[in-house]
Amino acid sequence: MSVIDWLDRIDPGAHRRVKGLRLVTSYGIAALMGAALAATSASPEHAPLALLAGGFALWASVCEGRATRLESARDLGLLSASAIVGAGFTAVLTPWLAHGGPALPEGTLVLGAFVVGYAKRWGVLGSGIGAQFFIGQLLAYGLQLTGADFPTIAIAGVIAAVASIVPRMLSGPAEQPVPAAPAPVVAPRRWLQTEAIMGLQAALAALAIVVLDGKLGLTQSVWALAACTFVIANTSAGTVARIRQRVIGTAIGLPLGLACLPLAEHVAIAVWAAAAVAMIVYAVALPERYDVACGAYTFTLVVTLAASGEHSVLLLSARLWETLLGGVLGLAAASFFFPLRELAEPAPHPSFERTP
Repeated sequence: MSVIDWLDRIDPGAHRRVKGLRLVTSYGIAALMGAALAATSASPEHAPLALLAGGFALWASVCEGRATRLESARDLGLLSASAIVGAGFTAVLTPWLAHGGPALPEGTLVLGAFVVGYAKRWGVLGSGIGAQFFIGQLLAYGLQLTGADFPTIAIAGVIAAVASIVPRMLSGPAEQPVPAAPAPVVAPRRWLQTEAIMGLQAALAALAIVVLDGKLGLTQSVWALAACTFVIANTSAGTVARIRQRVIGTAIGLPLGLACLPLAEHVAIAVWAAAAVAMIVYAVALPERYDVACGAYTFTLVVTLAASGEHSVLLLSARLWETLLGGVLGLAAASFFFPLRELAEPAPHPSFERTP
């Protein structure tokens, strides 16, 4: 079977491939606009604009899932605003919390982990807003932003909204979202909603990572935080499946990315092209093959970091064991803190969540 036949079978109508192209286009437009504005500005605070705007636009496009252009434009604007709020929240609190110790600023991400789970009670848009809030926090923490950088964060959000809405207006009916699968029926808890439990499970796992980072100094704690947060599903069995898929995908995507390190040093344009193809694969695979999507994104992350100048194999390899650490802590939280069990076995359906 040819690659085209395989793509037609899993993506009839090429709708997901169109979305993949939109992800790449949105990121490219936002990053270029941010870089251009930073280059023409005399203010050093604008240096992170390209990374912020590109990240906001990319994940807003991933989380958005509407059938009409008007609804998509509205959601993309809200998702970009949510990223501004998340990044601003962490940036503003960081200088104040840093006085109490280096781990306290990272502790703000525990709230974001809770929001990711709890916001799912409001459907696709709520799930996306929760994810974007947390992603904004991760970017602000990783870039070590402070309250003085809030204007830069706001500008990045505006750029991201424009960069993500314009391609969606052009894709039109060529892009149709995959409908979300019905949520399994879980045993009710008297005092806590399912989404609140999911949020608390993610928050507990995130808190454990913050403590470990403060005691041991993890290589890239944000990777572990993202893993433990986004693997939490609405049942314990679903969480186990997502952890397994995420670890397997990362274990495959990481060596493929590392194999491209020599190419990244000498032919960066080829690496960026490969990263774009990988993000299209990510969009095609995400609804039904979370493992393939995680592998494609890990490959993209590794090669883009390498193309940007990061050639430490030790640091890049930390993606795997940080993902494993986050998965283990997410599994522990989902297994021992109000574990969610299905009441009835539903008909088989693809697992689909619009999260990284």
